[in-house]
Amino acid sequence: MIAVAQRSIDGRLAVDRAGVVEHLGAARSTVNHWHLHRDRFGFPDGFTDDGGEWFWLDDIEAFHTEHLTAKKAVLTEVDRSGSPNELVNSTGAADILGYASYRNLPDTVIDHPDEIEELPSGRIRRYWRRRTIWAIADARTGRQSTGRTPGTTTGPRKPHAYADDPRLQAAATLLAEARAAGRDRRGLGVELARRLGVPQRTAQRLLTVAEADERT
Repeated sequence: MIAVAQRSIDGRLAVDRAGVVEHLGAARSTVNHWHLHRDRFGFPDGFTDDGGEWFWLDDIEAFHTEHLTAKKAVLTEVDRSGSPNELVNSTGAADILGYASYRNLPDTVIDHPDEIEELPSGRIRRYWRRRTIWAIADARTGRQSTGRTPGTTTGPRKPHAYADDPRLQAAATLLAEARAAGRDRRGLGVELARRLGVPQRTAQRLLTVAEADERT
């Protein structure tokens, strides 16, 4: 269980990074991604107090409100054709949501596949039922999905195997360093495995998940 820290500093509430995760109900990897790319997302700068990293709670809430508003402003038209139980890959999921590429899939989709296939290369291939994509799309507006009977649910969905894994930050950092140097992913699995002391297949999976988180 993550210990959430919140404190009042000069009469103003502040939270640490775990507190941001808990307060917003976001994955830790997502919060790390927002923070790493705060110039792009407008995530608040933190500050140091008693040797720890803190964020003003009202700044975090203002950021999240603006972030959700911006996401709703660009909602796409959802394709509701086909069988609710049909499995689709990431490209199919993007087509259903009206995105030009699977790279635009949000973490609410990436983190909730119905089936996962681990490829020999160590990469992860995800599959979703159409009803799952419809339900995720409907959650953006509160609309009831036509892929299931009103008042029912499809049950809890499994997060990906590396959800909230602290090693994702190391993977995200390495990806950012590679992009800054004009490199692609070749050789990054070996480098991450060396940094973390993990097998190369594990490193490749961490890179894949971190890369997927960056698409939101």
